Amino acid sequence: MQAPREAWLLRPGDVLVSPAPLSREFRRYVSALTGVPSEQAAIIEVPPAGSVPLAEAVVRAGLLGEVRVHAGRPGAALLPTAMDASALAFARQLGITVHPYNTVDDAAVALPITMLLNTKAGFRQAAVRVGMRLPQGEVCRRPELEEVVNRLLQQHERVVVRPDRSAGGHGLRFLSRKDARGVALALESVGGPDGTWVVEEYVPAAESVSIQMENTASGTRALFSGAMRTEQGSFTGYVSPLPPSCAHVARELEAWGMRLGRHLAEGGYLGPFGVDALVSKAGVVYASESNVRRTATTTPHTMVYRLTAASGVSRPAWAVSKRRTRMSFGFEEALDRLRGHRLAFDPARGEGVVLYADAPTDGHSWRYAVIAAHEGGVQECEAGLEQAMGLDEA
Repeated sequence: MQAPREAWLLRPGDVLVSPAPLSREFRRYVSALTGVPSEQAAIIEVPPAGSVPLAEAVVRAGLLGEVRVHAGRPGAALLPTAMDASALAFARQLGITVHPYNTVDDAAVALPITMLLNTKAGFRQAAVRVGMRLPQGEVCRRPELEEVVNRLLQQHERVVVRPDRSAGGHGLRFLSRKDARGVALALESVGGPDGTWVVEEYVPAAESVSIQMENTASGTRALFSGAMRTEQGSFTGYVSPLPPSCAHVARELEAWGMRLGRHLAEGGYLGPFGVDALVSKAGVVYASESNVRRTATTTPHTMVYRLTAASGVSRPAWAVSKRRTRMSFGFEEALDRLRGHRLAFDPARGEGVVLYADAPTDGHSWRYAVIAAHEGGVQECEAGLEQAMGLDEA
């Protein structure tokens, strides 16, 4: 859940509407590093309401009036993690626009292409149009899935099966020829009986990479690129810039991002988006999917540059990860351990470890960011973190 980390974006007068609670210790910590007193930025915590959009949860909790008071300030705009119909309706309800659009109607024009490019099938269609390299694959509905899997397995030793709408590797399945007979069982709990699926050849990957872009009124620009840390296809972290092993794909990634950005602009889209890709063991890059929203790396990147702005670090290297500790810690104890090992982020140096997502409920599954002046500094800091926090094997 991205809610706690969004606290790093807060400026005086902002309000964070959060579906997850933020601890007092975490709020003090963010305030101390950003220099924004907690009383100058409001946080409205919304009680759980099941699988409903946050806007509906706000209404159910009787918090619409409180949110509306903050939204009534001059220049107020909604900054959703992802733009969808519920976000637009919420903005209309509050009488504000959706950042960075001038009006909600402008944002509504961009909604169809936004929703389409947040699907695997929609991305493949756009990728072909703008000239990206893709793994061989097909898009199909659930009733045809077994047939498509078997057909592609006649050409490839393994295939990857992905639900059309998923994030962070959820629902991903890797199937080989010996698995083909069990495909129905393997996919039983994912995607629904009539959903859309993408079946692609399995590309033995040396790295999973991405580039993050932004569409503004003046055009498309690249923000940053890096390598994803994954386990069984699921996202667990990120390191930027691209490591030397895959730095050679940077130019091609940016070219793809620029072309996709222009395609999105034709549909009216403004704001951040990313392109994920795989670098094969032969060093060839294949596009995988697009994320037309604020991704799991967008806020950490903003946080890194915000926290290093006053230091002499002009182009910081950074990494974010989720790792388990062998012992259970509270927030203050974890922070004390970082300070005791001289690893806690130092604004004057622009380097160190940031606990960027509050304490985990289990006391073990910590999310952290490492910031350094160069890539080697990130590696050194993470090595020290192993000892300071007692991390399990990656």
